Amino acid sequence: MKHRLLGQLSNPRNASRQACLSGALALLMLTGCGRRDAHVKYERPSEVHDFATLFAQNCSGCHGAEGELGAAPPLADPLFLAIIPETEFTRVVSEGRTATLMPAFAREHGGELTDEQIGILVRGIRSKWGSSEGVGPGPLPDYLAQAGTGEAPSSENREAALQVFASVCGNCHGPRGQGGKEAGPIRDRAFLTLISDQALRRIVITGRRDLGMPDYRRLGDLLPAGQPLSNQQIADMVALLGSWRQAHEEIPQAAAATGGQ
Repeated sequence: MKHRLLGQLSNPRNASRQACLSGALALLMLTGCGRRDAHVKYERPSEVHDFATLFAQNCSGCHGAEGELGAAPPLADPLFLAIIPETEFTRVVSEGRTATLMPAFAREHGGELTDEQIGILVRGIRSKWGSSEGVGPGPLPDYLAQAGTGEAPSSENREAALQVFASVCGNCHGPRGQGGKEAGPIRDRAFLTLISDQALRRIVITGRRDLGMPDYRRLGDLLPAGQPLSNQQIADMVALLGSWRQAHEEIPQAAAATGGQ
């Protein structure tokens, strides 16, 4: 065995391989490959205080990398940021939104973010996308629904809401919400089950500018009076949409066959 080993080492080809291996090991030792840079400190998730990093890790998956064009309504929306109160914005991020896919992010509600990180997100979103441009003059509708407005509309208000819906939404979603050439159905129990009345109210007010859906002002332009939707019209619209969650509110077959007319 000893003679065989000595023979292998004395072989010029093996000696060359050993020289190459020794050189590579020396180079790795000199460059410090495989060792953590002493200047790079491990950062715990709770120590991340950079807005861009927090937004990318917690918000962009649903709201889009630039705050729009995600499955959830856009955050890069000056009108939305103008109407939502600071306390409500913080509460929604902390506690999530009931009856929607928006989760809670605060630790005390099962999330992973500290109160400081949630504050960084809320302030950062306002700073990055909040702007008076695009909001327009005049009083703005209330972001939060008034107490009692989520109840089923009266027959009079329901009829008024149906007429408003047919005028301002029907061109895209069909006059009875069954879907149209430009947009899908709203009178869809699966969709309505996954969205709260408050989220519906927000979309009626702000529209979805990233998808081309007009806000309450441009919708109001489609009415004979040519005025922005009033708080009452917005509330009646949300109540009408909410009533379509019920099974008995399915579209009548005759109406569906004729496009809801």
